[in-house]
Amino acid sequence: MTEPEFRRGRRLGVDVGKVRVGVAWSDPDGILAAPLETVPRDRTPDTPDPKDIARIAELVDEHDIVGVIVGLPVTLSGTESFAAAEARDYADLLSRRVTPIPVELIDERLTTAVASRRLTERGVKGKRKRAVVDQAAAVEILQQWLDKQRKA
Repeated sequence: MTEPEFRRGRRLGVDVGKVRVGVAWSDPDGILAAPLETVPRDRTPDTPDPKDIARIAELVDEHDIVGVIVGLPVTLSGTESFAAAEARDYADLLSRRVTPIPVELIDERLTTAVASRRLTERGVKGKRKRAVVDQAAAVEILQQWLDKQRKA
């Protein structure tokens, strides 16, 4: 996996969960991230091309994506947990599937908590919240990356 150079074009943000994968996308100028889709996670053992990876690869093709940013779960102390290893494996598999599009990992500390709080503030609750929280977390991941690139 390589760091994508900042150039014009849409990017995907990906929040990998145990049950769902949240996907967000940016505008072509890389200013704003927005929710795109929630993809059910395919955890079928020994599947060479899981359905969720295939769907994200389709989104990369459909929307002319120039880079993919995957959230890396890191603890508050900055250490990586089992979930981080799983996210790294996921990003690696996705990277092989979407080559030559670069896939980058970014610290996603607290993104799901922030996304959940923002949804609650907007009055989104229950099943509806569970359905969109992964997309909202992907928005947080991608927006964080976009903001970091603009500051660089």
